[in-house]
Amino acid sequence: METQKENDADGGNKAKKQQTTTASGESAEITGMELLKSKTGGAYIPPAKLRLLQRDIKDKQSIEYQRIAWEALKKSINGLINKVNVSNIAIIVRELFKENVIRGKGLLARSMIQAQSASPTFTHVYAALVSVINSKFPQIGELIIKRLILQFRRGYRRNDKPICLSATRFLAHLVNQEVAHEVVALELLTLLLENTTNDSVEVAVGFLKECGMKLIELSPRGVHAIFERLRSILHEGNLDKRVQYMIEVMFAIRKDGFKDHPSKIDELDLIEESEQYTHLITLDEPVDPEDKLNVFRFDPDFEENEEKYKAIRKDILDDDGTDDDDEEEDEEEEDEEDEEDEEKEGAILDSTETNLIALRRTIYLTIQSSLDFEECAHKLLKLELKTDQIVELCHMIIDCCAQQRTYFKFFGLLAQRFCVLNQEYVEPFEVIFKNCYDTIHRFETNKLRNVSKLFAHLLFTDAIPWTVLSHIKLNEDDTTSSSRVFIKILFQELNAYMGTIKLNERIKDPTLQEAFEGLFPRDNPRNTRFAINFFTSIGLGALTDELREHLQNMPKTIPLPIVNATEIRSSSNSVSGDEKDGDESESASSSSESLSSPKHKKRKPKHESRSRSPDSKRLKRDKENHRKNEGRHQSKEKEKDKTKGREKHTERDDHRERDRNRHKHRKHSSERRKSSERRKSLERNDKHDKHRNRSRSRDRDSHSRRSSKSSSSRHRKHYH
Repeated sequence: METQKENDADGGNKAKKQQTTTASGESAEITGMELLKSKTGGAYIPPAKLRLLQRDIKDKQSIEYQRIAWEALKKSINGLINKVNVSNIAIIVRELFKENVIRGKGLLARSMIQAQSASPTFTHVYAALVSVINSKFPQIGELIIKRLILQFRRGYRRNDKPICLSATRFLAHLVNQEVAHEVVALELLTLLLENTTNDSVEVAVGFLKECGMKLIELSPRGVHAIFERLRSILHEGNLDKRVQYMIEVMFAIRKDGFKDHPSKIDELDLIEESEQYTHLITLDEPVDPEDKLNVFRFDPDFEENEEKYKAIRKDILDDDGTDDDDEEEDEEEEDEEDEEDEEKEGAILDSTETNLIALRRTIYLTIQSSLDFEECAHKLLKLELKTDQIVELCHMIIDCCAQQRTYFKFFGLLAQRFCVLNQEYVEPFEVIFKNCYDTIHRFETNKLRNVSKLFAHLLFTDAIPWTVLSHIKLNEDDTTSSSRVFIKILFQELNAYMGTIKLNERIKDPTLQEAFEGLFPRDNPRNTRFAINFFTSIGLGALTDELREHLQNMPKTIPLPIVNATEIRSSSNSVSGDEKDGDESESASSSSESLSSPKHKKRKPKHESRSRSPDSKRLKRDKENHRKNEGRHQSKEKEKDKTKGREKHTERDDHRERDRNRHKHRKHSSERRKSSERRKSLERNDKHDKHRNRSRSRDRDSHSRRSSKSSSSRHRKHYH
């Protein structure tokens, strides 16, 4: 220490001499070199002046050049460690590896411990940085653990609680990162709880709070023993109330499973367990802090060692050690091309759809964690989805909307925002609309309502074109009850958004007539009536005014053009009557001849032979043609009547079934009523019969008594 003070004093005097001397530039250079010759580095030299000195010295084997390189290394390591945080730790690691950390491992360990003690809240960040460095250079991680153990021993002997707290906290996070072995943690806790004081218990509780989750994972029995010791200390009651309360809080944290004190966060889980080196250094083991690594030492093989480290750095950072950005970009492009070629050659198909499930989970969590649709759209756009993933995003928006109990405008606004921002989202929503309509019968009522309202919002805002409605065919054959409910909710929502007048104008738009051909059919009067009745039943009959006019002005279907059908029928009837008479006469004559009985002999009328003329044959032919035409016309009318009668038949069947059920119910009720009346009448008759029998028995008894009295009186008279 005295030599260092003397060197500092000498350096200060030389610096003063350097400031006062205004001689030539050579004298200034000599003074600067003398400043660098001191053991501790001398006075502060500005970076610009340090670079000038380094540029002037060209001999890398000289002590002056190595001293300047040492100072630059120290400043670079200190600056990088002071800048590290959770977000930039990967960048800082790469920058550190660009420096010769093997030469400056003492500087790195000292800077790391000093930075951690100055800002304990960033201890987990420094521990993660140490874990990354330890995976490549285990001797650096071992050196940091040794110095922390020595620091804890020194603080424990001096009863210096701040030093013990900072050292134990750093060790706890190194245990979490698996740089230090769990045996170190258990030994430290045992030592602190052996001779209990308020400070030792406080340090032990703080240490256990930081690494308790990891210790339970690695050594549950050891943690159980530590907590039993804390329980006994709490029952003894020799500590302050504040410390006792800390122990109780520790038990509560253990009960919650260290939920608020995780071993390491996901952002700092940088190294795989297989790549990590875990150091087992006990508290009683003699360790060497290697303080000589903190100061400059001349290296006769400086250039050779630098070249070796460049090779190591190249292996670590996958570069050639140069700072040429163009070369790095070219190498990155070549690596990407090689990777693409490898992927094309040996592409692996993921049949389990793990990536798809992970994407859906990410989208779902993003939607659920967003306050409004703008925030959600911003987060989802940050994912930078590929073309095939855009379709999955559209499906997820529809699915999330369908799963809600009621419709939330959030999903409609979100889908609208994506369609407006990028036209790539419009086509997937059109395809989803068609697929949903085709499979709408599989949807529950709640899902059907939410989906139809979402598409109504997209149509109202023109996020998707109205031409998608051409997929809907509104008639009795092509629709189901579910699809009609979907159309009903869709148009009712459009009417609520736009109003009847604007909606009617949109329907009458000549550029959209092809889209509404299926919804407002004009090809068949039956379909036209069905559409009119449908929109009238849902309260939107005003949309069918033109359809009603078209139906009224539509030419009616006329049967086959038959002129004077009644006359032809009458003439045909007369002709048929004549033919019947002729047939009867012929049959009569034939029968008379065969039977040769005088009763059946009749003369043939004179006009019979005249009726067998060409006119009668023509009339007969016309009659047959007329019958055929009438049969065809009647068959068509029967088919129409059948189609109309089916609906009436179903209604009649329903009414008949209802009447039958009512009749059965009335019959059963009347039978029950009659049976109850019969039962009551029988009970009444039984009561009446019992009463009558009782009265008769009473009369008999009274009569027998009277007769006995009369006989006794007669007997007495006769005796007298």
